Amino acid sequence: MAELSLITPIEYLKGVGPQKADVLKKELQVFTIGDLLTQYPFRYIDRTEFHKIRKLHPDMMAAQVLGRLVSLQLVGEKRTKRLVGSFKDETGSMELVWFQSIPWLQKSLKVGSAYIIYGKPSEFNGQLSITHPEMDLYNPQVKQAGNMSLQPVYSSTEKLKKFNLDTKGIQRLQQTALETVFRSIGETIPQEIMAKHQLVSHQQALASIHFPSNQKELNQAIKRIKFEELFFIQLKLLNNKQLNTQKFRGQRFNKVGEKFNTFFNERLPFPLTGAQKRVVKEIRIDTNTGAQMNRLVQGDVGSGKTVVALMSMLLAVDNGFQACMMAPTEILATQHYHGLKQLVGDDLVSIKLLTGSTGTKERRLIHQALEEGTLDILIGTHALIEDKVQFKNLGFVVIDEQHRFGVEQRAKLWRKNVIPPHMLVMTATPIPRTLAMTMYGDLDISVIDELPAGRKPIKTVHFFESSRLRMFGFMREEIAKGRQVYLVYPLIKESEKLDLIYLEAGLENLQREFPLPQYKISIVHGKMPVKDKDFEMQRFVKHETQIMVATTVIEVGVNVPNASVMVIENSERFGLSQLHQLRGRVGRGAEQSFCILMSGNKLSKEGRLRLDTMVRTNDGFEIAEVDLELRGPGDISGTQQSGVLDLKMANLATDQALLTECRNTVIAIFKEDPTLQSEKNYLLRSFLARKSDGIAWDKIS
Repeated sequence: MAELSLITPIEYLKGVGPQKADVLKKELQVFTIGDLLTQYPFRYIDRTEFHKIRKLHPDMMAAQVLGRLVSLQLVGEKRTKRLVGSFKDETGSMELVWFQSIPWLQKSLKVGSAYIIYGKPSEFNGQLSITHPEMDLYNPQVKQAGNMSLQPVYSSTEKLKKFNLDTKGIQRLQQTALETVFRSIGETIPQEIMAKHQLVSHQQALASIHFPSNQKELNQAIKRIKFEELFFIQLKLLNNKQLNTQKFRGQRFNKVGEKFNTFFNERLPFPLTGAQKRVVKEIRIDTNTGAQMNRLVQGDVGSGKTVVALMSMLLAVDNGFQACMMAPTEILATQHYHGLKQLVGDDLVSIKLLTGSTGTKERRLIHQALEEGTLDILIGTHALIEDKVQFKNLGFVVIDEQHRFGVEQRAKLWRKNVIPPHMLVMTATPIPRTLAMTMYGDLDISVIDELPAGRKPIKTVHFFESSRLRMFGFMREEIAKGRQVYLVYPLIKESEKLDLIYLEAGLENLQREFPLPQYKISIVHGKMPVKDKDFEMQRFVKHETQIMVATTVIEVGVNVPNASVMVIENSERFGLSQLHQLRGRVGRGAEQSFCILMSGNKLSKEGRLRLDTMVRTNDGFEIAEVDLELRGPGDISGTQQSGVLDLKMANLATDQALLTECRNTVIAIFKEDPTLQSEKNYLLRSFLARKSDGIAWDKIS
C-alpha cells in the first residue's frame, strides 16, 4: 500500500471513512491529512488534577471530576427541553445539563457507569451543575497521548459531535495522523533560516503543538508555526511585487504638461500640504519608471486624497492617456464627480459620470466618447468594469475605498488595456502598519498624514444618557449659529436582543424637542429606496433641513461643509474604525466641529476603552492600532475577502515584532538571490512554483 502523506485525502486516514470525511470537509474545511494537522488546539488543560464535588464552586474556570452517572431524564417542553443527569462521587452530587444533541447523548451515555467529566461549574437555585460537560468513560487501562498536564482541546461543532468528533475524537484522529505520516513530514524552511532564527523543524513543531511534553516544547512549536505563516505570506507578496516591476511594463508618463500645470497654478483652491506634495511626487516618480505602478494612498477623512488623485489623473491626460476612478457607491461616485468638476472647471478636461442609474442615451454617448478617446476622465461605480465599457487608451486607474471591492472586480480594470494601467488605491480607513504589511505588502504605500490648512481638529466629547438634555441644548446653540447636525443610530427597528433607543423612538423624541416649523429634519436609512435617500440627502445638502437623522448609511463620503456637529447614539455599539469614519463626516469647513458620543450609563471595559480612545485622539493610525488589538485582524477592512490572511496561529495585533522579522528576512533573501535560483533556496522556489497559476489575483493588490 502507498505510504500516506500530508496531501493524502482525509478519508484514507484510519478511523475516518467517507461519512466522517464529509462532515470534516463541511465543518472544518479539512480535506487532507495536512489540513487536519493544522487544526491546532485552542487551549490545553491539566488532566492530572481531579476535584471532589464538594469542593466545586462557580468561580472556577473549569474542573475535572471522577464520579458515577446515577440517572438521566428529559425535562421541559420545546425550547426549554433539556437532558439532565445526576452525577455523584463520595462527597456529594451535582447536575449535568445538555440542551443539544439529546438523542445522540441518550443513546451513548450509560447510566450506572463511572465517567471523568470536565467543564465549568455553575450554580442555579442553589444546585451545582455543569452544562455540556466533556464526558469520558473511566478506563484506568487506557494510556493518554502526550503530557497529561498539557492535554489539547480542539474546536468542535454540533454536527461533528454526532460523529463522535468532539475534542476527544479529534484528539484521537490527530494522534493517528501523526503516527501515520510523521516520517513523511518534510521541511519547508531552508536550514540557514531555521538556524538563524532558532526554529525547531516542521516535523517537531507539528508533533509538539498537538502533544507537547512540556511548556518549553509547546512554546518552540508555537514560535515555529507563527514564523512559518508570516514568512510565507511575505514571500508571496514580495515576490509579486518583484514580478510586477519586472514583468508588467507600465506606461511612461514622462512629461508634466499644460493641464497639470494650469490646474496647479490657477485652479487649486488651497495650497497643497507637505504630505500631499510628497505623495504627488512619489506617484510622479512611479509613473515614469517604465514599470506598472501599484500604490496605496492612506489618509484620514478630509486629508485631501481626492486632489492627489485628480492631479495624478491630469498627469495621465497630459501624456495622452485616459483615466478612471471607481467608487463603491453611487452617492460617493456622484460626489466625486461634482467635486472634481468644481475643481477643474468646464474647459480643462472632459469628465463624465457612469453609474447604474445613467440613462441609456447618455450611456451610449459615454461609450462612444471613451472609444474615440475624446473623454479624458470617467468617474463611476461597478458600472465601469462591465465589458461594454471600452477605453481607447486607459493609463491610470483610481480605486476609492479599496476594501469594498473584491479582487476580481479590480482585475477587470487592470485588463482594460494591453499594457496594464497604473493603479492608485485610496482608503480613508487607516490601516495599522502590520496589517498594511500583510494585506498590501505588494503595494507601495503612501500616507497623507496632515490636514489641509485652515481645518480645525474635531473636538470629541462623551456624554452618558443622563446628560441628554445638555446634548439637546448644545444642538440648539449650533443650529442657532446657522450650522447643521448629524444624528446617527446603529439600528432602524427595535431588535429583540438590543435595547437600543432605536431610530424611530429617537425620532419621536427629537421631533418633540425640535418642533416644526422652526426646525426641519431629514431621515436616511438603508431600507429606503435610493430615490428617497438621495432626495433627503439633497435637502440636507441645500440646507433646507438642519438635522439629518441617519443609520450608518452616511459613513462613507457625504460632504456637507456646513454640518459641524455629529451626534452618535449608542456609540458603545460601534467599532472604533466606524466611529472614526462617522466623525470624519464633520469638520469639512473652516468652523470648529464637534462629535458627541452618547452611550448608556453602563459600559463594558472594551466599550469604555473605545470611547476614551475617540475622545483622546484624532489620529486615525493610532485608532486603527487600538482597533486591531480589540477586534483582531479578521474584521478590519474586510481582510477575509482578500484571502491573504490565512493565519491560524499568528496574530497581527500581538506578533508585530515577528512579522517585521519575517519581512526583513524575506527582503534580505530577495536582495541576495532575486530569482531564488541558488541551491539553498530550493524549498522557497518550489513553494512559489506550487502557488502560482496564470494571472494571480493577488498581483492586483
